[in-house]
Amino acid sequence: MATIESILHENRVFPPTGEFVRNANLSGMNAYETLRQAAERDYTGFWAKLAKQHLTWHKPFTRVFDDTDPPFYKWFDDGELNISWNCLDRHLTTQADKTAIIFESDEGEVIHCSYRELHSQVCRFANGLKTLGVRQGDRVVIYMPMRIEAVVAMQACARIGAIHSVVFGGFSAKSVHERIIDAGASVVITADEQTRGGKRHSLKATVDEALVMSDTNPVHSVVVLRRTGADIAWQKGQDHWWHDLVSQQSDVCEPAWVNAEHPLFTLYTSGSTGKPKGVQHSSAGYLLGAMTSMQLVFDYHTDDIFWCTADVGWVTGHSYVAYGPLAIGATQVIFEGTPTHPHPGRFWEIIQKHKVTTFYTAPTAIRSLIKLGADLPGQYDLSSLRLLGSVGEPINPEAWMWYYTVVGQSRCPVVDTWWQTETGSHMIAPIPGAVPTKPGSCTLPLPGIDAAVVDETGLPVGQGKGGFLVIKRPFPSMLRTLWNDPDRFRNTYFPADIAGGRYYLAGDSAHRDQDGYFWIMGRIDDVLNVSGHRLGTMEIESALVAHPLVAEAAVVGKPHEIKGEIVVAFVVLRENLPEDQRAVAIAATLREWVSSEIGAIARPEEIRFGENLPKTRSGKIMRRLLRALARGEAITQDISTLENPVILEQLSQTV
Repeated sequence: MATIESILHENRVFPPTGEFVRNANLSGMNAYETLRQAAERDYTGFWAKLAKQHLTWHKPFTRVFDDTDPPFYKWFDDGELNISWNCLDRHLTTQADKTAIIFESDEGEVIHCSYRELHSQVCRFANGLKTLGVRQGDRVVIYMPMRIEAVVAMQACARIGAIHSVVFGGFSAKSVHERIIDAGASVVITADEQTRGGKRHSLKATVDEALVMSDTNPVHSVVVLRRTGADIAWQKGQDHWWHDLVSQQSDVCEPAWVNAEHPLFTLYTSGSTGKPKGVQHSSAGYLLGAMTSMQLVFDYHTDDIFWCTADVGWVTGHSYVAYGPLAIGATQVIFEGTPTHPHPGRFWEIIQKHKVTTFYTAPTAIRSLIKLGADLPGQYDLSSLRLLGSVGEPINPEAWMWYYTVVGQSRCPVVDTWWQTETGSHMIAPIPGAVPTKPGSCTLPLPGIDAAVVDETGLPVGQGKGGFLVIKRPFPSMLRTLWNDPDRFRNTYFPADIAGGRYYLAGDSAHRDQDGYFWIMGRIDDVLNVSGHRLGTMEIESALVAHPLVAEAAVVGKPHEIKGEIVVAFVVLRENLPEDQRAVAIAATLREWVSSEIGAIARPEEIRFGENLPKTRSGKIMRRLLRALARGEAITQDISTLENPVILEQLSQTV
């Protein structure tokens, strides 16, 4: 039997199994090539056909693509539809009693919610929002536990044409405040607490703190779900219990028919300049991307039980929990808890219990599951599985092989998906019935996605050579702009120095092998990928420098076998270099400070103190040296321009 090492050395290709190919929606490379060539021959016609096939229109579109104001492209922009209607109402005549969501709480409670029941909940909550004055175009921040109600809140906003902005429940009050202010949100939807891994975490108190951080707070109403019954502060006139809001509401709510380009949501993602970016997605193009990828990449069948483990606070939870599965009428699992509580086999137990067929999770989770017990999957019946997926960051080949052989028992294809918050849906991923897979590669672009690897001017690079990953043609599910910041949108994603601003710049580096397969190498900017979540180094540095003890800080990423990357902070204090115990105490203080300023996900795992940072004589921080120090690598670069070479020894010591 071949070892993992020999498989990786041979660049082994894993073709789909015969049984999978026979039942697949798209079977064989010839079928893939036919679809790819159809998109190449008639690009707008290809997307128009899919938009008519997948979406139900209130007013059909006649204009497919408008490129008169690049890069602010529009798709189907004279058509009208409603996203909630596409996700719920159209299923009521054919499968109203089919289970839409199997929800399992942290404590193990299981709730089955049919499409009829979900539609009723969404309509009642949408009517409740209207009684609070929420209208089409208003912004609503959602800061919720991972429960059915989070999906209800998102769908209710879509139903009345409000623009939602979901904030991950682990983010701090300051992060919530920044997003409320930037979006101009008038309503916040939250819960008293959330429960994960047997622990309670306050949500309402965090919202309360966020709302008093400035005098320009635009929020007039806060809706609170009673999750644990915890005692919470209450502001009469502003705060409303969820159950009271919906108790007298009708379960009929006529959808707001909106233009195809109407913003469905904004989702804030970290950038290299410190200020989070409000990625703005349209309605029709976004949903088309989610639905198309559900069919192609997840090879959806009507009897599938789909489980994406992502929180709705991230784009994966938007596309492959709140919208994509519902739009195609799937049954999906939503899980509130963690893989380790109350035992390390919780994920495998859920797959066994609910007969999950498609399991989609992050490499961070996969590596954690290996650590929890590489042999644990064998103790559960995972025979229902037929497809495995990976999302959030490149999956290392060793983890891919374990996932394939142990969890999938060498019969389930692994779809390693590359995409971003900004793309809205999968861009490069294997179509499992057609495209052979390679451990560690996201393989080939989906039909209709014109991806390439280019140099700094936009010219293609040779086989095996690293370069910038770009998408050469606009596509329907791409972000339309950054909320209130069109210049930043243009400069970030369509920079003029790369092909004259014609290409979408992904911000990742990549190369292609002899088979044309894409291999993602990492970020080209100063954005870290921690447990599949993007964090701006400037954002963390700004938080550190805001502490009264800190004079200067620089942050880099360090590879980590579980999280992908961890945050390493190099800090110059306002006081003298501290002794050991004092250094440990200050490091603990700064970790808590960053957690409160941004969220626990940004907490520096390592902190190193120095009298100053390695800088050139012109004052520029030499970050390449910091990256080498963080990784424990020998300094082989030229340091002749360093103003203070002795600092390197100080900064090699971790607290």
